[in-house]
Amino acid sequence: MSNGPGELATWVRPLALGLHRQLPLRPHSAAAAGALHLVLVPCPNGTGREHRVAADWNLFERITPARRFWPLLLRPGRWGVWPGRGVVVFLGGDQFWTVLLSARLGYRHLTYAEWLARWPRWNDRIAAMGPRAAGRLAPRWRQRCTVVGDLMADLGERARRDDPLPAGEWVALLPGSKRAKLLVGVPFLLETADRLAALRPGCRFLLPLAPTTNLAELLHCAGAGNPIARCYGSGVPRPLPSALLESDGLALITPAGTRIELTRSAPAHGPLSQCALALTTVGANTAELAALGLPMLVLVPTQHPEVMRAWDGLAGWLARLPVLGLLLGRALTAWRLRRRGLLALPNIHAGHLLVPERVGSITPPQIAAESADWLSRPERLEALRLELRGLRGEGGAVAALVALVRELLPPEGGDS
Repeated sequence: MSNGPGELATWVRPLALGLHRQLPLRPHSAAAAGALHLVLVPCPNGTGREHRVAADWNLFERITPARRFWPLLLRPGRWGVWPGRGVVVFLGGDQFWTVLLSARLGYRHLTYAEWLARWPRWNDRIAAMGPRAAGRLAPRWRQRCTVVGDLMADLGERARRDDPLPAGEWVALLPGSKRAKLLVGVPFLLETADRLAALRPGCRFLLPLAPTTNLAELLHCAGAGNPIARCYGSGVPRPLPSALLESDGLALITPAGTRIELTRSAPAHGPLSQCALALTTVGANTAELAALGLPMLVLVPTQHPEVMRAWDGLAGWLARLPVLGLLLGRALTAWRLRRRGLLALPNIHAGHLLVPERVGSITPPQIAAESADWLSRPERLEALRLELRGLRGEGGAVAALVALVRELLPPEGGDS
């Protein structure tokens, strides 16, 4: 059970692969007694297209989109046959939805707790990311908890073996996966790439196209249909075939001549792990980049009130209201900036400013100059890379979580 694209890529997919490696499960084993299902839950961080991304992985016999979650709770039988026994595993979203689904189906319940297990009374087992999450449990629930580690700790070494990039000084551009972020991030990063290419002519650019968006949306955000694009000087890039990344075969050329290679592989952990620096919006992707050991500049340009519509939680919901959304966006942006703490997930995890956060009326010339400074000091990049890798701790969390799932499952050959 999960919610958004970041959780799918970094938690759900590794666990699903681990379960298939150790257990006979449909759809990989057609005659198996057990099966792997994915249930997506409503969440402001979701895009509504996560089920399509997960379907491409061919890891799940059945996928329930977020829009069907409440009908599923009311009438599970309408959406397929549910065996008499099973396990619900929480991997993102609101933990209470997992409590409801496990109670409705009569299944056992395992929560992966990154920071806090909110409903330990109804958890059969709790898999804590670290001692901090385990220590926040009341003493009477701690016997249910096992510290398994960070599910992303294994990501870096595994990714660096995949999809080698051609030689060069690569910079990753991550404008976001949600429309509100793309409207700002795409024109901002295109101009930044133009300016950085002028400062460092040998620099090469990689843009991983989020699986919840597409090339047409990317080009729209760079063009006249996006009023924010008028504030930036890059213009609309031209797509063309490319043989550089063989699995993708597409690049963008800006009017200034800057070449940006696109990769549509999801998740793009292999190519990303080989970049020297990432320029990224705030979000779950910052945790992925940290797990890959990729130094980053986290960018939140707040000169556009529309950026507020991409905030998480209640603030994000309020800012999406019709008519009032723009006014609320302005007010919430000002309030959030005054009260903001750390925004990037690696900084939150470390408890201090580990990777730079650039928040406010930032400009492409400023970010290009700062990026060039980082790239000119490889020893500084390597030190940050080592700190990011150390932040995630030892590997083995996926295997430990698979073991907990197996403990809760009925014996092999039973109804599961």
